[in-house]
Amino acid sequence: MARQLVLDLPFRAAMGRDDFFVSAANAAAVAGIDGWQGWPGAKMLLTGPEGSGKTHLAHVFAAQAGARIVDAAALAGRDPAEMAEAPALVVEDADRIAGNGPAEEALFHLHNAAAHRGTPLLLTARGPARRWELGLPDLQSRMDQAGRLSLDAPDDMLLTAVLVKLAADRQLALTPALLSFVLPRIDRSLAHAQRFVAALDAEALAAKQKPGTKHAKAVLTRLAG
Repeated sequence: MARQLVLDLPFRAAMGRDDFFVSAANAAAVAGIDGWQGWPGAKMLLTGPEGSGKTHLAHVFAAQAGARIVDAAALAGRDPAEMAEAPALVVEDADRIAGNGPAEEALFHLHNAAAHRGTPLLLTARGPARRWELGLPDLQSRMDQAGRLSLDAPDDMLLTAVLVKLAADRQLALTPALLSFVLPRIDRSLAHAQRFVAALDAEALAAKQKPGTKHAKAVLTRLAG
């Protein structure tokens, strides 16, 4: 019988959330979040592809700094001065408001209010500000000036750690053979890893068997469709 894989990986407790594993794909960004008190201008942009862990790391920052979290698209109509009174702020998906005039203007005023009070501001986006194509030039200028931390797509070390952790939460044991089969075939996304483990659990339960390669193959095929 294959022995269960035991991992000796660094991790960062996420203050009430799942453990945040650290690998080469995210180590520099994690270090930057840890150093939030020294951010130039108290502002940082965290970028990375879908499923790279931006939201998770933003919550790690929020737990450290006492930050208020808000989606960029939900800023319109809110009082920026009142929001900037928070110990820190996180604005998620800032790039998605490009072309949304009221949301762009709201983010511009929030940025100014936060800068005036010295409130640390973390923004998340899929790419650097120069690619957003914002309609408000003043907002574009301010976003271009932000410091930047970037997350890469999960590497094998990080993806393995996440798969094992998610499986353990469901009392599933992933053998080295099963992981070796899955890793080259699964999307490089933490969100996809979560969907895969949930589907694998359901597949194994339905078959009344321990999860194996045939179950993983069926799940990967289904998710790919």
